[in-house]
Amino acid sequence: MLNLPHDLYTAEQTRALDQIITEQYDISAAELMGRAGAAALTCIKNHWPQAERLLIICGTGNNGGDGFELARAAIDANYRVVIFQAGDDANLTTETTTARDAVLATGTKIQRFEGKLPSTDVIVDAMMGSGLNRDVVGEYKEVINAINIAHRTPVLSLDIPSGLHADNGSAMGCAVKATICLSFMGLNKGLFLGDGPNYCGSVCFDSLNIPSAIYKEFTPVARRVSLENDAERLAPRERTGHKGLYGHLLIIGGDYGMSGAARVAAEAGARVGAGLTSIATRSEHGPLLNLVRPELMCYGVETPDDLSPLIQRANALTIGPGLGQCEWGEMLFEQAIASNLPMVVDADALNMLSQNPQHHDNWILTPHPGEAARLLNCSSADIQADRFEAANELHKLYGGVAVLKGSGTLIYNGDSPTRLSTWGNPGMGSGGMGDVLAGVIGGLLAQSFPLMDAACVGVTLHGMAGDKAAEQDGERGMLAMDLVPHLRHLSNLIY
Repeated sequence: MLNLPHDLYTAEQTRALDQIITEQYDISAAELMGRAGAAALTCIKNHWPQAERLLIICGTGNNGGDGFELARAAIDANYRVVIFQAGDDANLTTETTTARDAVLATGTKIQRFEGKLPSTDVIVDAMMGSGLNRDVVGEYKEVINAINIAHRTPVLSLDIPSGLHADNGSAMGCAVKATICLSFMGLNKGLFLGDGPNYCGSVCFDSLNIPSAIYKEFTPVARRVSLENDAERLAPRERTGHKGLYGHLLIIGGDYGMSGAARVAAEAGARVGAGLTSIATRSEHGPLLNLVRPELMCYGVETPDDLSPLIQRANALTIGPGLGQCEWGEMLFEQAIASNLPMVVDADALNMLSQNPQHHDNWILTPHPGEAARLLNCSSADIQADRFEAANELHKLYGGVAVLKGSGTLIYNGDSPTRLSTWGNPGMGSGGMGDVLAGVIGGLLAQSFPLMDAACVGVTLHGMAGDKAAEQDGERGMLAMDLVPHLRHLSNLIY
């Protein structure tokens, strides 16, 4: 995904993009189909150079036209091509009919699906584009199921996997599980949200050589986070720098049985560059938490008077990792909120906040869907059904920056566009990963990163570190502390 555009669009915006291209730049839909077909053939050559046989399944809309243009180009390139058409001829668009007729003129037959797909080297899905807004039924559903059953055959989806909602990433009854999704002109946000990553495989992009000025006509609905665009503040340090310049992060948490959460967050904050890192925790835990990492300063706190001097020395707080739900945690939570320091509110602190809602502009909230549901008094399913709206509501009700974790983590502070992370992997679904993120963002806040910058860079470093850990040893069995060595390396990549 390193070479993908950063801007993401709704289905309505990409349809408007098509219209502007044809009406204002005199590039016809037929010309765009030809370019899409050529781009798809290049993609096949690059990713499956040994392929000789192609099965191309076309719908009746312009997505099908892209498929027919690919078929014609592949026939000219001496591939053995089998073409299926899904949908009635009466529903063919004008441009798709023209592309289809050009294929028929080569003497190639266009077949109908009769319950089974032939053996092939690559299946190309060109059935449905980004306009789908209802569940897939009938012939299309049967074809999609047949494609997914042929799981050992690589699948290339053109523009978007058929059956996937372009805006929220939900499978509309069913959707093609692509090996590669080749998107054209503008990336839809649904490729990276909800179920999208399960169906898109590797996402590739081709602008089809449309004029770059066209993109100035639109404000993207979201923008992907990346170190190269967001991490200016991770530039190399001045040679005369010292720890006093890089801030003091205080982690507050670690109730009985959960001291490790505070420890994980603290080391993550230190590894992204906080000058000093302290932990305020249960008295029994204070002497123990820095045995393995002696650079951390650990303090036992049981009363407000114990915590006050620690807060006074801090530049930023992370509250919540292992905080618990008892009176001790509530006391620490209330005192932290009253400090008005920039802070990360995570885990148990979010649950406390849901019971006593407050609005502040100096915090970053980092809920997963379950915590977000409690904060918004709805269900996790409601959150996942429209993650963009959920992030918007979190900001509106609680202020600051909302970081809605999950596949396609969203970051929103009230300004458009929303930021979206395409980093991370399923191996990160283990205990302590959220504590790492809370510590990373807190460590950046301690270094005087503005809230939005700290959230965007923190989410990026966290996801990239997870991907590095997976690349090194695999996803299954990944632990939170496996990310820490990579955090230090990634924090020093810029410039």
